[in-house]
Amino acid sequence: MPVLARSDKSILGRWWWTVDRWTLAALVVLIGFGILLIQAASPAVAVKDKLDNFYFVERHLIMLVPAVLIIFGISLLQPRTVRWLAACLLPIFMLLLVATLFWGVEIKGATRWLHAPGISVQPSEFVKPLFAVTAAWLFSRQCERRGFPALSVNIILYMMIVICLLMQPDIGMTFLVSAMWFGQFFLAGLPLALVGLCMGAGIGGLFLAYYTFPHFTSRVDKFLTHGGDTYQVDRALDAFTNGGLFGTGPGEGTVKMSIPDAHADFVFAVAGEELGLIWCLIIVALFAFIVLRGFWRLQHENNLFIVLAVSGLLIEFGLQAIINMASTLHLMPAKGMTLPFISYGGSSLWSLALGMGMLLALTRKRYGLNEI
Repeated sequence: MPVLARSDKSILGRWWWTVDRWTLAALVVLIGFGILLIQAASPAVAVKDKLDNFYFVERHLIMLVPAVLIIFGISLLQPRTVRWLAACLLPIFMLLLVATLFWGVEIKGATRWLHAPGISVQPSEFVKPLFAVTAAWLFSRQCERRGFPALSVNIILYMMIVICLLMQPDIGMTFLVSAMWFGQFFLAGLPLALVGLCMGAGIGGLFLAYYTFPHFTSRVDKFLTHGGDTYQVDRALDAFTNGGLFGTGPGEGTVKMSIPDAHADFVFAVAGEELGLIWCLIIVALFAFIVLRGFWRLQHENNLFIVLAVSGLLIEFGLQAIINMASTLHLMPAKGMTLPFISYGGSSLWSLALGMGMLLALTRKRYGLNEI
């Protein structure tokens, strides 16, 4: 691409000189790691499923094209447009989320997917970033005290989403959405007297989930006692042991042959064996850089909506990466959650692209109040 002059007033020129190019570069590198690891991990899974060796590789590359276009297209928008986009799309995906309870396909004991000819959608993935931006708008409206019952609407939206997620059931996604929402609530001015109450409610919710949802009970028990079927986690740890500092080399790992979800939930184990500890730390550093860079961009921001929206998107992005990597390393109970931009997955990839596109749009340099 030719170098764009600072005086270039075209849409592309203004985008290039206002977007956070460091965050954009980090995302491109993460996507590159994803392509490499999908190529390394997915052929073994495809063979076991009696598919063409590069079936998942080809599908991942096909899904990556619209994901990149989503990131670029949404990053062109102004904050006002991002806000309305989230507010308009959230009701659609909430309806789809409710629809999964009636027409969703059960996979591994949970109904999270809607299937149509040639396509499968996990609505909860899209609800995450859309709710982060919508909740930020409602919190900011509440702080402005314009008479609109923004806090009540916000709480109702949160409760509706949590109830739908628990009915699927999806404890991990419930935790992720709750952490994001309470983080925004805290930044918006949650009274300190209620902070402890909310923390207690969160801990109580985990205990309630433990005694209510058998699959959650099983995963916690396996984590605490290392008893029962811990095959996938054991093999993932073997992968890191085999990889050592420098790894066995891309495509040379063997543990992926025996991990059912090597291309998805356990792709970090493939990175541990084939790339080694040093490159795994680089991947961790990329996630940390994106999160810290995003918060750094907010240091001089005086628009409450943007502060809350970006914070919510960063909390979701960072926590999702932590949950995936910690599960793989047996640092927390196993949870089927993708590693952002690295794991295989259509809904996850597109929803992450949606979230990062909105992040880039909201953190662009702005030179006029009319852009807010």
